[in-house]
Amino acid sequence: MNIPFNKPYMTGKELWYISQAHASGHLAGDGQFTKKCNAWLEQRIGCQKALLTHSCTAALEMAAILADIQPGDEVIMPSYTFVSTANAFVLRGGVPVFVDIRPDTLNIDETKIEAAITPRTKAIAVVHYAGVGCEMDTIMDIARRHNLLVIEDAAQGIMSSYKGRPLGSIGHLAALSFHETKNIISGEGGALLVNDARLVARAEMVREKGTNRSQFFRGQVDKYTWVDVGSSYLPGEVIAAFLWAQMEEADAITKRRLDIWGTYHQWFASLEQAGKLRRPVLPRECTHNAHMYYILLPTLQRRTQFIEALKAKNILSVFHYIPLHSSPRGQQVGRAAGDMTHTNQTSDRLVRLPLWLGLEEHLTDVITQVMAAV
Repeated sequence: MNIPFNKPYMTGKELWYISQAHASGHLAGDGQFTKKCNAWLEQRIGCQKALLTHSCTAALEMAAILADIQPGDEVIMPSYTFVSTANAFVLRGGVPVFVDIRPDTLNIDETKIEAAITPRTKAIAVVHYAGVGCEMDTIMDIARRHNLLVIEDAAQGIMSSYKGRPLGSIGHLAALSFHETKNIISGEGGALLVNDARLVARAEMVREKGTNRSQFFRGQVDKYTWVDVGSSYLPGEVIAAFLWAQMEEADAITKRRLDIWGTYHQWFASLEQAGKLRRPVLPRECTHNAHMYYILLPTLQRRTQFIEALKAKNILSVFHYIPLHSSPRGQQVGRAAGDMTHTNQTSDRLVRLPLWLGLEEHLTDVITQVMAAV
């Protein structure tokens, strides 16, 4: 049997809710299922306002507009992240300033942020890698002292927390992903979370093509019109209906993923003690969502051999990001602030193992092959 890296999970209610959306006659955005999903996010995460979007990329682009990024404005971020983290700001003329990651959590190194701040710095975009929270107290303190906005790229972070606070509830703005590779999915999809009350009204306008349509439907204005920049960031109701079925089962989905993650972690302890690999590190102040299980191998060569060995057994394992600071576009539009040693080493050594609901029945085989391949 082939064991893929990822396999989208369905709870069983998705098609029923999609049929209900169709029967309602409302398939465009902001119907009953969008409202349910927004309310769930506001209740579970505790943000001021949740707004479903058609992708996490869209949510990040909205965040860049709300942060008022102008040409030449700098945004500090890790280089070890997906391209959307940087692209959202580059589209507004912003300059990504890349900072190295911590060797333990693989999150942005908060001790190196302040040295990267210049008079052009406008915001800090943090990425909660593998659903493990960044050192947010320190980062928020730096932002306060330098009058900067903090944007949480929490694409991987739903159902995770930092010091008891859900990821996505701490920065001024946050973005979530419901892509099929995430824990809770809608195929494509995302959400913007607004934690700064001053940004709520404008966020609604930006999402609605720059109009005050949301205020109109609440009866706050007698007609709606074009009042700001914006674009079409709404998902349709079919997407929201699928997502609602997932949100209803979010706790059960997370528990099953944590069980798989925990099994991996227990079995690979001996390999770590033998110096054959390094397992993920979880700070005591963080709870995670088992978004991924990765291992760090000693060298690029060993990783390549490992991936090929598993592939020969029909098990797909994959590496992750090519650092943005070394990418062709990243070198054109951004710059690295300081040494990027840990980013470069992590990119060469990290490999992600299969983790999806239904893997449980194959997990022993995967673990056996991993232990043989390292």
